[in-house]
Amino acid sequence: MKGIVFTEFLEMVESNFGLEVVDDIIESSDLPSEGIYTSVGTYEFNEMVSLITQLSERISVPAGDLIYTFGLFLFDSLGRAHPEVIQNYNSPIGLLYSIEDHIHVHVKKLYPDAELPTFKILEKTDTSISMIYSSSRGLYRLAHGLMEKCFIHFNSTAVIVYELLNKNGTEVKFDITQNG
Repeated sequence: MKGIVFTEFLEMVESNFGLEVVDDIIESSDLPSEGIYTSVGTYEFNEMVSLITQLSERISVPAGDLIYTFGLFLFDSLGRAHPEVIQNYNSPIGLLYSIEDHIHVHVKKLYPDAELPTFKILEKTDTSISMIYSSSRGLYRLAHGLMEKCFIHFNSTAVIVYELLNKNGTEVKFDITQNG
């Protein structure tokens, strides 16, 4: 998993819960990296699982809710780091429609070894989109948060419904309808 995900996660934890909580979850986790991350480095996914698990236990919030909250946070962080990606779009549906064919292509240029989820578009209109999220990591709640924040970025809202196509969340169908 790319280091930028780790650095942004720890930034979110610090801004929401303080530096002491960051130190606590790093110390409580068995991390080969010892919690020292660079945005361009690559780290084991299990380190992220450990950090999320420790945070969940420390603040008594379900891990899935933390992952969703991180998705909300990460959209803004990635938008600041790579504004050129988002500036190409004038609607949230347009941006979501282009994840696979444009945004992930851009990400792969920046991080050639990044392991990205796939998004298969099933149906699209001007105000709705249905897609299948696939990832061996099962971080569909992260994707949900990113999608939600995408609509907020465009001063809009949406109803986002997801259905797990398998119990471990590695394949999830998202049905998204923009409000207004």
